[in-house]
Amino acid sequence: MTTIRNHVQLIGNVGQEPTITNLESGKKVARFSLATNEYYKDSKGEKQTDTNWHTVVAWGKTAEIVEKFVEKGKEVGITGKLKTRTYTTDDGNQRYVTEVVADEILLLGSKNDK
Repeated sequence: MTTIRNHVQLIGNVGQEPTITNLESGKKVARFSLATNEYYKDSKGEKQTDTNWHTVVAWGKTAEIVEKFVEKGKEVGITGKLKTRTYTTDDGNQRYVTEVVADEILLLGSKNDK
């Protein structure tokens, strides 16, 4: 049962071009937003879409895959875990950020997708 603790699986579309950072240690980190959609019918029977946005962070080899193959609009599948971190803004307010740390990325859609 330990494999299902803090486990996230998402399929969605990349919201903007990934940002790639090369750290001093030689490691790479990739960040991008992912939109996931849920569809439902409202009380009038009309189809509605609820979009949720997720911040995805990938490290090392996974970041290299993101750098080479992932672009805005691309449909991808992500497996990973949730990570919450805190930081203090310049004006002294504490902020919390929850991100999906990707272990694996699956490229979806056809090869000709742009």
